[in-house]
Amino acid sequence: MLRQLACATGLILVPWSGAMAEDAARERKATTLYRVFVGDHDAPKVTAFDLGDPAKRWSFETTGQARLYGVDNGSAVVVVQSEDDRVDIIRSGISLHSHGDHSDISIAEPAAVREALTGPRPFHLIDHGGKVVINFDRGGYAEVLDAHALGEGRLEATRLAQGLAHHGYAAPIGKAWVTTVASDASVEGSAAPKRLGLRQVEADGMPVGEMQPCTGIHGEAFSGAYLATGCDEGILTVTAGKEGPEFRMLPYPADLPAGESTGTLLGSKSLQVFLGNFGAKGLLVVDPAGEPHIQHIELPFRRIDFALDPANARFGYVLTEDGTLHRIDVLDGKIAQSARVTEPYSMDGHWNDQRPRLAMAGDEVVMSDPKAGLVRRIAKDTLEEAGTVPVEGVPYNIAVVGGSGVVHEGDGHDHAGHAHSHGDPKIYAGYFEDSQIQDRPLSDYAGDWQSVYPYLQDGTLDPVWQHKAEKGPMDAAGYKAEYETGYRTDVERITIEGDVVTFYRDGKPMKGTYASDGRETLTYKKGNRGVRFIFRKMDGDADAPQFIQFSDHGIAPAKADHYHLYWGNDRAALLEEVTNWPTYYPSTLTPTQIVSEMMAH
Repeated sequence: MLRQLACATGLILVPWSGAMAEDAARERKATTLYRVFVGDHDAPKVTAFDLGDPAKRWSFETTGQARLYGVDNGSAVVVVQSEDDRVDIIRSGISLHSHGDHSDISIAEPAAVREALTGPRPFHLIDHGGKVVINFDRGGYAEVLDAHALGEGRLEATRLAQGLAHHGYAAPIGKAWVTTVASDASVEGSAAPKRLGLRQVEADGMPVGEMQPCTGIHGEAFSGAYLATGCDEGILTVTAGKEGPEFRMLPYPADLPAGESTGTLLGSKSLQVFLGNFGAKGLLVVDPAGEPHIQHIELPFRRIDFALDPANARFGYVLTEDGTLHRIDVLDGKIAQSARVTEPYSMDGHWNDQRPRLAMAGDEVVMSDPKAGLVRRIAKDTLEEAGTVPVEGVPYNIAVVGGSGVVHEGDGHDHAGHAHSHGDPKIYAGYFEDSQIQDRPLSDYAGDWQSVYPYLQDGTLDPVWQHKAEKGPMDAAGYKAEYETGYRTDVERITIEGDVVTFYRDGKPMKGTYASDGRETLTYKKGNRGVRFIFRKMDGDADAPQFIQFSDHGIAPAKADHYHLYWGNDRAALLEEVTNWPTYYPSTLTPTQIVSEMMAH
């Protein structure tokens, strides 16, 4: 059996000349760019600027005050003007497309989309599974938009009807839909309909099955396989089951303050966890799968706004009314660090009064400061101010798009035309819908590939482990030990040409002819998923493995930039292997370039 755990041997490398390095540098230039969009509290306008070069700025007229949402991996910003019955779209000018070991970034000027949505009081917005869903509270329906089309400046909408106009939401769950349910009875002291729970519906809004009780339902977010929503009784979770959505109520622990509930939830993109509000001075960490399901964090003052760090899922940030920013350790369920960042803002008064709002931009927390007329940049690790950007008017709601990627120059390749299924970082992290998966040919993995295991052994990859330790829960030694098991192999090189796969051990080739044997979707311990694309040997050397299974974080046809390969003679047994995943990068890459590619994530 070819798949053995043994010491690695020498590599066979294609010589890398200085001229080749210069050519590659010209073709691929790493760039980091974050673009900030700020809605004014009083004036009907949105201001945009590049965070690293605030002199580059743009202004967009709106009809009224706007809440801003980056969608389609930040390629578009949705401008929701609830009190003016209008939704506008701004193309952000930044598109990121993940290719496994790196992302491509395309940069252009931001531009308003001429077409707009109009309707009675648009409010809650959900961006999930390639769909952007906007609830029209006084219309009794939700508009379902194609997220990728928004990034290209097109409005492609269908309507999902609700039984009664109310302040709620609709969301896709696998191939099904759920929507909030309200009654004709009104909330005490208000004319608003009483919200009762959540129900499965068809794409046109036709009810399916019984309503799941969730009194006062409000707030929603996705993380991993779960949708979570706040109720008076607890947190209601929803997952996609074989027979449709599966519901589960997670009751609030008995020792939590009575009479409080959650109405806003944020979902992590890389951990299966939620951060939610709880009353005026609390936060909840919600683990939908593990115990304890709910941890309570009491804040020293009332909460103004909070955000999750997409780059390091362990941390969130919350601003309290005394002007202090707190870093929240989500895994430990406690405040890890605090620092004063602005003057106090009282939470007395109306919910929509002038108060700061938070967003994340790489290594910084970006905060609007309405009284000061500024956007503040705060280093997320030290909570020290890294700079300020004056913004005319009263800066209020805020959205940040962008990130790091490779700009390709002169290659004639249309990066904006990549399939959305591999351009979405959620997919790369293992969060996707079954409907997004497509079969892949062996040609996706064609080429000459080198094992990275020798680079782990000789210390070349040590900077990678240190980089991971700066953002993750383990130290560098812990990561190196994990990957020592993961990368271990005695196959130093693999070539794939047509349907022929050749394995090299100690420089000696062993080959087989392979044909597709389907794919398998695996669910991992933390709730994310992966797809194995499987090929069966049809002919070749006796020692060549009967099955090979590719995993490169992609779920649809796209040229692989690296891959993890599982091989052996037992198809089912290979699917159980999750600790050893020999990893291969193009043989044309130097060790330094491989380190750079790995650290780009």
